[in-house]
Amino acid sequence: MIPQETIVALATPSGAGAIAIIRLSGADAIAIAAEVFQSVSGKDITKQKTHTLHLGHIMDGAKTYDQVLLSIFKGPNSYTGENVVEISCHGSTFIQQQIIQLLLRKGSKMAQPGEFTLRAFLNGKLDLSQAEAVADLIASDNEASHQIAMQQMRGGFSNEIAKLREELLNFASLIELELDFAEEDVEFADRTQFHELLERIEFVLKRLIDSFAVGNVIKNGIPVAIVGEPNVGKSTLLNALLNEERAIVSDIAGTTRDTIEDELIIEGMSFRFIDTAGIRETKDVVESIGIQKTFEKIEQAQVVILLLDAKQLQVSGLKFQVEIEKIKNKFPLKPLIVLINKVDLLPIEEVETIRKQLETLNLKLETISAKQKTGIEELKNTLLSFVNTGALRNNETIVTNTRHYDSLLKALEEIQKVKWGLDSGISSDLMAIDIRQALFHFGEITGQVSNDELLGNIFANFCIGK
Repeated sequence: MIPQETIVALATPSGAGAIAIIRLSGADAIAIAAEVFQSVSGKDITKQKTHTLHLGHIMDGAKTYDQVLLSIFKGPNSYTGENVVEISCHGSTFIQQQIIQLLLRKGSKMAQPGEFTLRAFLNGKLDLSQAEAVADLIASDNEASHQIAMQQMRGGFSNEIAKLREELLNFASLIELELDFAEEDVEFADRTQFHELLERIEFVLKRLIDSFAVGNVIKNGIPVAIVGEPNVGKSTLLNALLNEERAIVSDIAGTTRDTIEDELIIEGMSFRFIDTAGIRETKDVVESIGIQKTFEKIEQAQVVILLLDAKQLQVSGLKFQVEIEKIKNKFPLKPLIVLINKVDLLPIEEVETIRKQLETLNLKLETISAKQKTGIEELKNTLLSFVNTGALRNNETIVTNTRHYDSLLKALEEIQKVKWGLDSGISSDLMAIDIRQALFHFGEITGQVSNDELLGNIFANFCIGK
């Protein structure tokens, strides 16, 4: 049931600023605003057209709170599909609170987190996947996640799902019709066309499911652990990547006792670099804890950078080959980049000799000087190569939401059951059960099938005022 009360909330971030926006939505939004707004030209805002701006003052009797701009959006041509009023006032926290409290006294109620977008969904202005994309758009902190959220908010993902659901629904109707004429043993649904449709749906579902791996990386960033022995230049590398003095650099081994994390955007992709404590045998209790944390961070990372000192390699290259093999064996599924650091301290011929020795281990190998900041751009390109950005460049639909991913998996399972049933020649009534379940899971994504608990969980994660 669509709520009828008029709600109010601050639509801009809390705190002082130049301008703040207070939003009202509901059948009585314009009438409530009219009680507190006095136009400088004497207009009655209840008689004004939709999508108009009006200059005036917010008044409580004879008391003036602020000079404001008032925007009117009449339903259904508004974000929520209801009457919406937005009051742009000066950004004093005192003014914000005074206006909101005044509107509450006039009959509005405080909006819950995400309630404006929930009403947009309930009024058919957005489907559920588009509504969730609003939250993703607000949370986007890099170009890639912004691009995906915009595509989904415009309906790219939901349109694709809706089209598949509609085609499947048409065939489901024919299958259901066959059940009504079971005694006559007739077929209304062309089995060849139905099989082709199932093949196409299966292909699209698998593509969307596979895209989740990329989508999750884009949405949450790629954790990269920088590991190595003490004093090989891990903190210097982190500072060079970030182009700032983020980590303490010292000649004393074991300076980094804890992990240091920071984020870098590379060509629109977010990478979270973790500078870890040096790995070595030690009796220092505090340093031992730091080394233990290093292995925990490697477990959490999606990419591991092993940093080696070129001068130490020159002396004992075999030892480091053993160390590399240890990390590869301990974390076999994690991409490993081996960086030979401090190459500026060795002749080029010796660096090439070391490189050839390590190339036999079949791994990503780079040479850098973190101190001189050489090889850093090549390292960034190597990191980007671990991310499949082809789908993003081609503007393909990418799934980033765990709920959508789960529903797609369940829908695929049901489609494969229907395919098996069609190939095996099972009865239409049994096949219809699996088709209904597939349609149910499609509907879960767009909100054609929903419940109050699901909606509560989704919109509770929104900010108040959106």
